[in-house]
Amino acid sequence: MPEAASGERILVVGPSWVGDMVMAQSLFKTLKTRQPGAYIGVVAPAWSRPILERMEEVDEVAPLEVGHGEFGWATRRRLAGELRGRFDRALVLPRSWKSALVPFLARIPHRTGFTGEQRYGLLNDRRRLDKSVLDQTVKRFVALGLSADEAERGDFMLPRPELRRDTANLERLRETLGLSTRPAIAMMPGAEYGPAKQWPLPYFRELAEALVARGHEVRVLGGPKDAAAGDRIAEGLEGVHNLCGRTRLGDAVDLLADCRQAVTNDSGLMHVAAASGTRVQAIYGSSSPAYTPPLTDDAEIHYLALECSPCFERTCPLGHTNCLNHLPPERLLRAICD
Repeated sequence: MPEAASGERILVVGPSWVGDMVMAQSLFKTLKTRQPGAYIGVVAPAWSRPILERMEEVDEVAPLEVGHGEFGWATRRRLAGELRGRFDRALVLPRSWKSALVPFLARIPHRTGFTGEQRYGLLNDRRRLDKSVLDQTVKRFVALGLSADEAERGDFMLPRPELRRDTANLERLRETLGLSTRPAIAMMPGAEYGPAKQWPLPYFRELAEALVARGHEVRVLGGPKDAAAGDRIAEGLEGVHNLCGRTRLGDAVDLLADCRQAVTNDSGLMHVAAASGTRVQAIYGSSSPAYTPPLTDDAEIHYLALECSPCFERTCPLGHTNCLNHLPPERLLRAICD
């Protein structure tokens, strides 16, 4: 049983994407700043535990062992039973009906979330989402931790995510992955949402060649699905390491914190890089840097703002993906070397 809290016990139902979970730390920071004695538990997918464990504000992780898009009634009911009687308030970040089930079944007295998917009864503090005021994902998360009046004004602070580093783990990774001590640049070629958010792989490879020629080590990071893309970037290039699928999510925090800069699509790892303290070169195509920017002052945004963008589509509806194809590697190389 977790230690007793001196203040309010708050359960947060977290999001299902890496980047959103990183941005949720802004909410956790807000809650702890306003109530230093508060106890924060997070209901989250099991994969997110390594990220949540790097957040000083999170006191407990309650893994929800269901697949993405899966209903998982029995699993949700079982978790609710384990949480019953332990929390005073719940904040439900996703807007789906099923995401509000665990706090309701756990009989948490005060349950807050945005109106959506007919969640009447499941939530007893339903908030209207004014997208003109809460125009960023991180603002929406933080707003749920504030009073309704303060949230509606939209003039509140947004603390930046900061993920704790593990220097001992970094040394272990250096040895086991065969990394050098040369100044490292990270590359994250993946984007779970789809190809309209992915800078062309030949551009990543051309940039990697130029960086190696200038004395850098290049670390290509991503999940198992990105391994083939990493191979295309790294093949035949000494000093380029394809680490896709070879590391855990927590390892990415340490590897990115050790890099001078990170070149990345608008992806979950972009937000991990920003929260790790690495300078971010963020590439936007179908999405908008106004809606999901890297939450750091140390970032350069590469976005052409074409007439057709942002379209927020998985694949380019016009078939050309000019929003990405017209961002040449030379532009990223100049930004890195300046």
